[in-house]
Amino acid sequence: MKLLYDFLPILLFFLAYKVWDLYAATAVAIGVALVQNLVYWLRHRRFDNMQLVALVLLVVLGGATLLLRDNTFIMWKPTAVNLLFAAVFAATGLFGDKPLVQRLLEGQLQLEAALWRRLNWSWVGFFLFCAAANLFVAYRYSEAVWVNFKLFGLLGLTLLFLFAQGLWLARHLDDGQRRSD
Repeated sequence: MKLLYDFLPILLFFLAYKVWDLYAATAVAIGVALVQNLVYWLRHRRFDNMQLVALVLLVVLGGATLLLRDNTFIMWKPTAVNLLFAAVFAATGLFGDKPLVQRLLEGQLQLEAALWRRLNWSWVGFFLFCAAANLFVAYRYSEAVWVNFKLFGLLGLTLLFLFAQGLWLARHLDDGQRRSD
């Protein structure tokens, strides 16, 4: 459910694009992301870091798109988000006592340190791949194709990666952990 909630601004961006144009869609996405962050803050009295980062990049790059009437800025947003996430995961893998993926999942999974590191680096690779794929589509195809890729392509890649990661994790869970699920 959280995945759907996180993709809400993208979904409404897509729908607004189909009804109006890229500039209206960008304004809708900024508005939805602002409301989304406000609702989260009202419920939890804190911000969700991923949503907040996405909001800041959306306001900056979407704002530049609206102000300069140049779609390049909003087309770079998914790449900027993915590069930032790749950098954070890589930094915790290199300099932290625990990789970020371990901090996020260790309550649900018990893995050896080497497996946590491998899993963390797979996320770094995934984010880098998505960043590059977004730029490839943005510069090689039409704006309409990019909008479709932004929703269906990146979401599809994410779901595929999560599925593959689940299969990989299933191979590395010990028998006791499998029985408890």
